[in-house]
Amino acid sequence: MILILLGAPGAGKGTQAQRLQASHGLIQLSTGDMLRAAVAAGTEIGLQAKSVMERGELVSDDIMTRIISERLDQPDCEKGVILDGFPRTEAQADALDSMLSDKKMALNAVIEMKTDDGVLVERVTGRYTCAKCGAGYHDSFLKPAKEGVCDKCGGGEFSRRSDDTAETVKSRLQTYHNQTAPLLPYYKDKGILKQVDGMAEIDEVTRQIEALLS
Repeated sequence: MILILLGAPGAGKGTQAQRLQASHGLIQLSTGDMLRAAVAAGTEIGLQAKSVMERGELVSDDIMTRIISERLDQPDCEKGVILDGFPRTEAQADALDSMLSDKKMALNAVIEMKTDDGVLVERVTGRYTCAKCGAGYHDSFLKPAKEGVCDKCGGGEFSRRSDDTAETVKSRLQTYHNQTAPLLPYYKDKGILKQVDGMAEIDEVTRQIEALLS
């Protein structure tokens, strides 16, 4: 099974991807993680990517597609993957389709998590994590049972991402609408675009996704 989760920053893609990993044995493939791993491993394509990055240039779609191709060949991806961060443009989507076709593979579904920008700003700016174990919390939606104490590890220190400000989130949302949202009609035309209500409770979003996959 090969899935893509699409949605604006703060839509909850990471949370749902973790649940899909647990329920279906899928591997979440983050472009950033794959890129760093390929560079660290010193593979041929990893060395090419390292050279590009050292020049301060963006890694090309071709290099990124080849890194994903290599990763898909690894045994832990046998049950399937969730692509995270790729594709972001129609050109990348075309490259991905060609690569998968060469492997006699194809996307099973592209799931859009539909959301409201105004609510997303509140979602993102209110989130924070335990500095010790990384457990996630939110000022409004998910507070620790005991104020100032992590439910999971008992830690008392929390941190927020420096880029989780209203101004930054609005900028990231605009980038999403300008660059990534055009993928929606691309995949709709292919008949594999599905939609869930990303504004629903986490468990309800999970239920909707599982219903689409069953």
